[in-house]
Amino acid sequence: MPLREQTQRTKVIVFGIAFFYPLAGVTFQFLHYLLGLRELGFDPYYVEDSTRRVYDPWLNDMADDATNNIRHVGKVFDDFGFEGRWAYRSHYGDKQCYGLHHQQLDQLYKESDAFLNVTGAQELREEHLQIPCRVYVESDPFAAQVRVAQEDNYWLKLLGAHTHHFSFGENLGHPDCPVPIEQFDWKPTRQPVSLALWNDCPTVGGQQYTTIATWSNKNNDVEWNGETYYWTKQFAFEKIMQLPQHRTDQTFHVAVKASPSVKETLTTHGWQVSDSLAISSDLKTYKEFIQSSRGEFTVARDQYVRGRTGWQSDRSVCYLAAGRPVITEDTSFDKFVPSGEGLFAFSSMDDVLAALDTIESDYPRHCQAARDLAAEYLDAPKVVGSLMSRVGLL
Repeated sequence: MPLREQTQRTKVIVFGIAFFYPLAGVTFQFLHYLLGLRELGFDPYYVEDSTRRVYDPWLNDMADDATNNIRHVGKVFDDFGFEGRWAYRSHYGDKQCYGLHHQQLDQLYKESDAFLNVTGAQELREEHLQIPCRVYVESDPFAAQVRVAQEDNYWLKLLGAHTHHFSFGENLGHPDCPVPIEQFDWKPTRQPVSLALWNDCPTVGGQQYTTIATWSNKNNDVEWNGETYYWTKQFAFEKIMQLPQHRTDQTFHVAVKASPSVKETLTTHGWQVSDSLAISSDLKTYKEFIQSSRGEFTVARDQYVRGRTGWQSDRSVCYLAAGRPVITEDTSFDKFVPSGEGLFAFSSMDDVLAALDTIESDYPRHCQAARDLAAEYLDAPKVVGSLMSRVGLL
């Protein structure tokens, strides 16, 4: 589809969930796209234009009033130079438009050449369909592909309204990946990271291997070929619950959203435990948590692991950019981003212990390797530039 003639920089909208879920890790996810687009010479805007109620972390509940979220996240966008380039419009309650006014947002849709529907969370309406290049950027592979194979009308309509389809599942379509690929041409991409946001990190970290997680998620399990593929992370954590007892010379800290009984179980097994909401409340606290970590030790969702999707975490890329080694569950990502220095894939406890031995044998070298890997494979202009090139905009 031809693009409109441009007399100014090409306008690109990033759709996302930063206002809907205003935690630091989520805000970083979309900020990396905005910064990458701007560095490449595009004129990026951030928009949420949705019927969804928002999650209010200060209430720890869903809410109709998005004012706190807008004030909190809007200031972040303003501070990074996107004042006048973001909008949140609700299609429930007061139906107000914040940031840009209603008329400005409607005009933006008329003038934009492309949007990136990052996480696929923006429902598409008629005004969105006038934008020529409509890019679906899937951060959570597996479920959508299965739903399409099951001929789910919702997913067929949503994906069919986009002109291009990208997925963090870089291994989709490869022989060792059992995820069904039907009807749509899924192209690989990965979470970008703006290295400049992490230039002020100390050369080496602290004493704790850390991560930030939600213990249990409901209602997103997928049935496929007679098997259940789980969305929740608790089963993956349970498999490595004994890690602190196997490695008493290291400290492992998980900032987690979980029940008191789960936190007590983790503590009993030797984990340091803190509240993830407190750490994720703002970018400064989140960033300091990562910077002060020795590295990240984390798990991945069952859908990514058994699906051999090649997925990588948007949080882990921040650890790598900060120069903090990452040990994470194997999803086949190491076919696309190498592991063994700064980044390690594991499938068993023995793999974890071996990775720890390797890192601790020359910790400064693996810190530098983590940063180098982020620069080579995850740098926002490279990742976003590759995507924009493949949709014909660069």
